Amino acid sequence: MPATRLNFRERRCGRFLARGLTAVTVLAATAAFAAPSYAGTVPQLGEGGLILPPAAVSVPPVQVLGGELVDLSTGTLLWSQDADVPRPMGSITKVMTALVVLQAGHLGQEITVTKAAVRYAQRDGASSAGLLAGDVLTAQQLLEAMLLPSGCDAAYLLANAYGPGVPAFIAKMNAMAKALDMTSTHFSWFDGMPYPTEYSTYSTPTDLIRLGLAAMRNSAFRSIVGQRSYYLPATSLHHGYLWDTTNALIGSYRGAVGIKTGDTVAAGNCLLFGAVRDQGTLIGVVLHARPTSDPGSAIIAGAQVLTWGYGEI
Repeated sequence: MPATRLNFRERRCGRFLARGLTAVTVLAATAAFAAPSYAGTVPQLGEGGLILPPAAVSVPPVQVLGGELVDLSTGTLLWSQDADVPRPMGSITKVMTALVVLQAGHLGQEITVTKAAVRYAQRDGASSAGLLAGDVLTAQQLLEAMLLPSGCDAAYLLANAYGPGVPAFIAKMNAMAKALDMTSTHFSWFDGMPYPTEYSTYSTPTDLIRLGLAAMRNSAFRSIVGQRSYYLPATSLHHGYLWDTTNALIGSYRGAVGIKTGDTVAAGNCLLFGAVRDQGTLIGVVLHARPTSDPGSAIIAGAQVLTWGYGEI
């Protein structure tokens, strides 16, 4: 490991815990990330179409407007850039939507896909799980549809069912953010879309790390975001669906375990991510990765940040 990198880590050591997450929180999150289901071997960086990073550097070789990387194994803040600057984060918002639903429970309840939900996901900039009006899905199945293909239609249905109604659901999102000490975060909508304005839902890298830790401590959440795809066979209640993850790190980066992509005009390309290897458990986030014209730029940036964190750059 280059001396410059070691010195950088030494300067950062301990800052993560000092910024408000306790050692108990770190240990709990580490245990959750290290669940056996995430110990499988997947191809090394470069074998799945991701670019290989450049030679050794003292900070991750990425162009982002904000980001952070934490080593949960030691509680060390490895890297941060504008970590306390609030920015829109696109569909990373759906991690909070999922957390509110998971906390409420009743995941077996049946929810009918409405025409309004289908129309909602057909707007410019929205992503869709391809839900069909009239189908009846459980809340658990809608979580799959929301977190893997980032379905705004699924998010619409969950928010309306678990509010009940959107205003009540958004209030629950902000209450959860307060409980998690996400002091620089505000939610004005349930899926990261620009309502009422492009910048009215926002967070910081530090707050999003807190959100990611809280979500990954939930086994149901972990099992969803760690999948490359999910197939739901047709039944008398609904059509068949195949949902692929938008997080291309899953299955192409060794040890990747989640978490969620985000992409809007205001947010740019974003990624909240985690990885588990023998060397340790890392969680990180990149906001507004460059170039903004490349929808995979946040995926590439996330891979580079992880590779740097594992000392392979």
